[in-house]
Amino acid sequence: MFCAVLISAVSMAQTAKIQVIHNSADAAASTVDVYLNGGLAIDDFAFRTATPFIDVPAGVQIDVAIAPSTSTSVGDAIATFSYTLTQDEKYVIVANGIVSGTGYNPAIPFDLQVFAGGRESANVSTNTDLLVCHGSTDAPAVSVWETGVGAGQLFNNFVYSDFEGYLELPTNDYVVEVRDNAGTTTLLAYGAPLSTLGLQGASAVVVASGFLNPANNSNGAGFGLWVALPSGGNLIPLPLVITGLNENNTIAQLNLFPNPAKDNVNISIDLKEKSDVIISIFNAAGSLVTRTTYNDLMTGNNLLAISTADLSSGLYKVNVQTNDSLKSTNLVIED
Repeated sequence: MFCAVLISAVSMAQTAKIQVIHNSADAAASTVDVYLNGGLAIDDFAFRTATPFIDVPAGVQIDVAIAPSTSTSVGDAIATFSYTLTQDEKYVIVANGIVSGTGYNPAIPFDLQVFAGGRESANVSTNTDLLVCHGSTDAPAVSVWETGVGAGQLFNNFVYSDFEGYLELPTNDYVVEVRDNAGTTTLLAYGAPLSTLGLQGASAVVVASGFLNPANNSNGAGFGLWVALPSGGNLIPLPLVITGLNENNTIAQLNLFPNPAKDNVNISIDLKEKSDVIISIFNAAGSLVTRTTYNDLMTGNNLLAISTADLSSGLYKVNVQTNDSLKSTNLVIED
């Protein structure tokens, strides 16, 4: 359906290629319809999915309209964007932002971020080329580091709606740390198993997706790094990893109770020195479901209560991070 509508709309004399990635974590936009020049191009386009690269008209204005999944025509569109694309250029278009009027903080408006110069394969056959898009509305400016093979800082001052890349990387398995902009505190770390995934000679788009603080955003999808391949389809989540921050361990002891928990869990943290503490809870798929920051907790025992009432039953991982250390433990939620 998607390709057929686009091909019928294309003037074959001038064409460009686009890939569209749905990365808006607003529940109201979880599934949308996409119209091209008034015709239905994508029916029921789901969050964290992507189209392949496809041909569209170049050299003339095209109108891309986003509508609810229940739409019956382009007249139901909630947002329309107009472009004039360059002949033979390739574009990556990422749908980010918030549609709803309430329930999200910050409520950055829905938009389509456009990158010209997209790739369907790596420039060098032994590499994997990665384009990175910051699409998490409540994530701050960050720096991104590679620590698995010691590549160091990849880039910094990476803010919402930015693109970075393409990074032309030898096809290895990497560890990517998302740090504060100064590069001193690791917020989250992910495996980037480019070799294991068989991406030699390939290109891909990595999107920062979801919310660092789901509780402030209608308990929406948690933060993660997700990969879109040029062939489209479901985005691939990068696995969460535990980094080696324990060398100067501020956390003397960590306990969770009750465990299993239902509506609440208590977290007892014995600190060797005063520190900020970040508590992050991840589901079994590695997606962040809740994240809470406590500033300037005192030396000694600190007892913190975390609501788990919105979590479904199952196994979760709890990360407790201080200024210089990170400890992880499991939590079971039962009905």
